[in-house]
Amino acid sequence: MGTVALGTSGTTAADVIAVARGNARIELTDAALTALAASREIVDALAAKPEPVYGVSTGFGALASRHIGPELRAQLQRNIVRSHAAGMGPRVEREVVRALMFLRLKTVCSGHTGVRPEVARTMADVLNAGITPVVHEYGSLGCSGDLAPLSHCALALMGEGDAEGPDGEVRPAGELLAAHGITPVELREKEGLALLNGTDGMLGMLIMALADLDTLYKSADVTAALTLEALLGTDKVLAPELHAIRPHPGQGVSAANMLKVLAGSGLTGHHQDDAPRVQDAYSVRCAPQVAGAGRDTMAHARLVAERELAAAVDNPVVLPGGTSRASGAGGGRVESNGNFHGAPVAYVLDFLAIAAADLGSIAERRTDRLLDKNRSHGLPPFLADDAGVDSGLMIAQYTQAALVSELKRLAVPASADSIPSSAMQEDHVSMGWSAARKLRTAVDNLTRVIAIELYAATRAVELREDLTPAPATHEVVVALRKAGVEGPGPDRYLAPDLAGAEAFVRSGALVTAVEGVTGPLA
Repeated sequence: MGTVALGTSGTTAADVIAVARGNARIELTDAALTALAASREIVDALAAKPEPVYGVSTGFGALASRHIGPELRAQLQRNIVRSHAAGMGPRVEREVVRALMFLRLKTVCSGHTGVRPEVARTMADVLNAGITPVVHEYGSLGCSGDLAPLSHCALALMGEGDAEGPDGEVRPAGELLAAHGITPVELREKEGLALLNGTDGMLGMLIMALADLDTLYKSADVTAALTLEALLGTDKVLAPELHAIRPHPGQGVSAANMLKVLAGSGLTGHHQDDAPRVQDAYSVRCAPQVAGAGRDTMAHARLVAERELAAAVDNPVVLPGGTSRASGAGGGRVESNGNFHGAPVAYVLDFLAIAAADLGSIAERRTDRLLDKNRSHGLPPFLADDAGVDSGLMIAQYTQAALVSELKRLAVPASADSIPSSAMQEDHVSMGWSAARKLRTAVDNLTRVIAIELYAATRAVELREDLTPAPATHEVVVALRKAGVEGPGPDRYLAPDLAGAEAFVRSGALVTAVEGVTGPLA
């Protein structure tokens, strides 16, 4: 399980994954607790002043012009959480909610939010207890942060709403807190606002998508190499010197991966045999260029994620020093800002969905080529055992085509949209949450597309009985068959085989099988 220590300077993608997917425990460092206490002193000093300060002694959003007296401020903070917990639709996945809560806690621990140490401790206690608030699909516009999703999490900290326990059962949050000895928080000035004003949901989904895509891009290099081999293509187009003269980093990485996988193959280089061809088709020959462009897109997305992981996203924020009207103890101050806008994260979420659609598209074209007797260079139609009596993988390619078509629809950018809210106060939004949600679907679909290419390409390689595949691709075939995915033969119920291939890709077993021969892929 492991433990993650949260300080004042952000966190890492690996820590997010450890908490979201690995149930790692969270510990708050002394530095974080000191920073929390110091920023709270500033907020308390401002709360005692007669002048209104946004988030401390005013309403919110379009209602920010009203000054709120001390006797109503605790109610104000409770109310913003209750009223903003207005999500609808299906429940969001547990790992997404855990990532969202952890990333909010990361910002709270920065010392820029004015939240008390005991609130931060309660957030950590809830995560450590395996309690997961019920968060709904719809409710975030990706500006002023992921408001509704974060509000449902804050509601659970107050002992209200519903949550899932470590046993997977959904119960009232108050009951779950009591069962684990956790006291619900009583929010004070600024704390309700600080708990729901961040880009944490979309960032968490970005980080998990990048982790999944890292495996999928390696997997796609493997399946592209398998298809090249099955089609008796040439690996000369993968030569490092060819990729050095167009120095996109990802392209070179993908070509090098494919070369590793194909090392020692007895199938490559036969493109001049019975039916000579000068060049392989684009879907085979240009595989490194397409996958490489996706890798470079991922590199940019990682840069954005790293910056966000180091950020403290809140509005208003607590800063040291200054002499503004919103100055508190020790010269610290509270300032409004626009750092909650999700555009930087939303853009890269959409970029990744576009790249995923294109990677799926080229994989589907390679699969179709394997099944077409006019273009497969001697393979039977649809890789069928007795074509005409057997349909082979005909409908597997239909399924793959349907998935790719859906990937193309999911590639339409959410961040190109904006819809005004809060009486035109929040008149431009990022739609980053929506971009993240559709990217999760795209990653799932891409996994299935690559799995179908894997299933077809391994079958095709086995049908080339008179030629010897590369040691790495042979190991893939062996491992896939050991996993229960059957090879060539008469028609059978195909869905279980496809599901097995999907699990083989999703779990990373495909990459593991190859790396056992080639060493690590990049």
